[in-house]
Amino acid sequence: MAVITTPGRKSAPAAERRGTRRAGRPLVLNLVALVLGLAVWALASLGVENLPGPVSVAERGGEMIADGSLLDDTLASLRRVFTGFALGTAVAVPIGFLMGWYPLARGLIEPFVQFFRTIPPLALIPLAIVLLGIGETPKVFVIFLAAFMSCVVAAFQGVVDVDRTLINAARVLGASDRTIFVKIVVPASTPFILVGMRIGLGASWATLVAAELVGAQEGLGFRMQKASTWYEIPTIFVALITIGVLGLAMDRLLLLAERRLTGWQERR
Repeated sequence: MAVITTPGRKSAPAAERRGTRRAGRPLVLNLVALVLGLAVWALASLGVENLPGPVSVAERGGEMIADGSLLDDTLASLRRVFTGFALGTAVAVPIGFLMGWYPLARGLIEPFVQFFRTIPPLALIPLAIVLLGIGETPKVFVIFLAAFMSCVVAAFQGVVDVDRTLINAARVLGASDRTIFVKIVVPASTPFILVGMRIGLGASWATLVAAELVGAQEGLGFRMQKASTWYEIPTIFVALITIGVLGLAMDRLLLLAERRLTGWQERR
């Protein structure tokens, strides 16, 4: 039986095939980029002194997996990043909403946010160690600040950029402030918040490595510092690659959540 299609419209199977091809294309490009990157790295290791190649780094990674040190360091770093990032996001989003929705809160809070946002969290590590000791608290605290500063500005900007026409139309129809906030402001701000979370995640990992250089007994940053003392360059590369892979995986999870939560948003 022939399939009848109207001019200007594609049949469903054809559209599905095109969608599958478009979805698979980024993965193929990622794999090509990975192969090219490894090839460039291998060639560079032949010409640059003391630069380990992919094979020696993989061998060292296998040794660290076998003796359990890589797993212990990874779990310690993940625990610190997740705790600080989750706390920073949980505090930043309500404060950002307050700043964006209430002019009084904006006037009282925004100057402090903008002031501390210009101070890198890394600069606060010595002060945090002096005030909070050398345990887990100062490490989590500086990660918290890194995530908080990125997310609070994103949440605030998301509320400020909500189309006023939608809010005015809802008011004309008799919607309460609570309904407007829940049904209009929060959904419209969600893309901004998720972008802020992705930026805050990268800042959290960068801050973690510096925080683990002081007073840590385990963690990927600690492992890199110890390896640099003994000039174990392959170990440093293993820790760097582990951080990159973990950061990439967490970023992709946030990107997936963004697509699920903002399916209404038009994308290219």
